[in-house]
Amino acid sequence: MPGARELTEVPFFPQSDYQCGPAALATVMVAAGVKITPDELVPEVYLPERKGSLQVEMLAAARRHGLVSYQLAPSYADLIREIAAGTPVILLQNLGIKEGWHYAVAVGYDWDTGMLQLALRRNERQELPFAMNEMVWRRSGYWAMVAVPPDRIPASADEQRWLAAHRRARAHRAIRAGAHRLPRRSSGAGRRTSTPRSASPTRTTRSASCARRKACCAKRRSASPIRSIVLNNLAQTLADQGRHGGSAAVHRARGSDRRAVCRRGQPDAQTS
Repeated sequence: MPGARELTEVPFFPQSDYQCGPAALATVMVAAGVKITPDELVPEVYLPERKGSLQVEMLAAARRHGLVSYQLAPSYADLIREIAAGTPVILLQNLGIKEGWHYAVAVGYDWDTGMLQLALRRNERQELPFAMNEMVWRRSGYWAMVAVPPDRIPASADEQRWLAAHRRARAHRAIRAGAHRLPRRSSGAGRRTSTPRSASPTRTTRSASCARRKACCAKRRSASPIRSIVLNNLAQTLADQGRHGGSAAVHRARGSDRRAVCRRGQPDAQTS
């Protein structure tokens, strides 16, 4: 591992007030080869009433654009390993009482000076001592993510966690493909569209889908970020079973819930 590295080829998007999520995500996605801008990502990840972006939506948005989202282990070594390999890393930091939660993109480091280089706010390069980053990063439980093409394995990837991330990305692509193919049903009587199922889904997967359906029903009276996460998990489970039509329907319901949350301002997770 080199003693210093700066990813000078990584693009920079100045962060608008409260919209560090879309800017940080656009930075890593463009670096991974996706043509996109922060403005295009705002409807996907930004919650106006909360003035921020949920971590679960940051991970999901990259998948929607064909990338694999991988959440790093809570390790400084893994952060440095990714930068050394040429991959920018999104960090969730808490900068204090006034600033609050904020997404930054780590794009360089220097062991000799003990500095981490970040794309932060409107600064293309801002140096932060390792110890200071440790303090503001620790408050998020060392939350960090990368977004890479499906054929590229992150330098810090754990085999099982990477395979799970890859499966989620494949399921997400299948859900979106199913959503495009599946005709919307009218309120009147109509023929149910059938979709192929896996030959023999496991008892565990069936139980998981049943449990997640119950969780959705329990929260159906009010749209919330928690229900959105439950719906996302249910869609994932149905896709794992090969039930892509059902996954697509759940995916659309989740989209409706997100819009309702945006209107009502109910999210309760860490945002910036």
